[in-house]
Amino acid sequence: MILPVIEFPLDDVLELGAVFCAALSGGLAAIRKSFDIFGVLVLAWATGLGGGMLRDVLIGAIPPVGISSWRLVVAALAAGVVIYFFHPRLERMRRGIIVLDAGALALFVVVGTTKGLDYGVGMMAAVIVGTLTGIGGGILRDLLSSEAPLILQDRQLYAVPAIVGAAITAVLWHEGWLTLWSQLATIALVFGFRLVSLRLRWTVPGPWSGRRGGAGSGRM
Repeated sequence: MILPVIEFPLDDVLELGAVFCAALSGGLAAIRKSFDIFGVLVLAWATGLGGGMLRDVLIGAIPPVGISSWRLVVAALAAGVVIYFFHPRLERMRRGIIVLDAGALALFVVVGTTKGLDYGVGMMAAVIVGTLTGIGGGILRDLLSSEAPLILQDRQLYAVPAIVGAAITAVLWHEGWLTLWSQLATIALVFGFRLVSLRLRWTVPGPWSGRRGGAGSGRM
């Protein structure tokens, strides 16, 4: 008996990994707010799939993946369940969660940009939707947990690695160089950029004060 071959595209594998990693951070945020099991699952789902849903609405991929892809929904909810039952152990793994979050950012950026290009939205629009795919879930997580979005109050480099990764992906696609290896290299670049910026405490400039050495002297 010959078993059927089940094809699972690379982009689907990458997006599954990204959703699970991002949903873990959403579930952990819910635990820190003392949400019940329903709240944990909702925040895990929103964080894991929020960026992808925003991307799909903008490029016209309806219905968005957050309500149409059972695999991605199950991945997000599974991450919420993992966090709910194992959060005391995971809470002590703060560095591990930061690494997972950086991995989710890198994966989402490449997948989001590629999907936008596949839908023919153009280079600039693809970079924008790729960036939003990377950061959208985190913004939704913060809003639902009654926090100011981290990207608006924290000067750490978060959106910058996403923009760089989305731009590189778009250029590679335009030149016909977007292959498995170039995608993995771009993911590694965004991932490394994010972690190195955290390690070295790189920041974006704050408000310009008009005086030397004032509030606008933040490091880049």
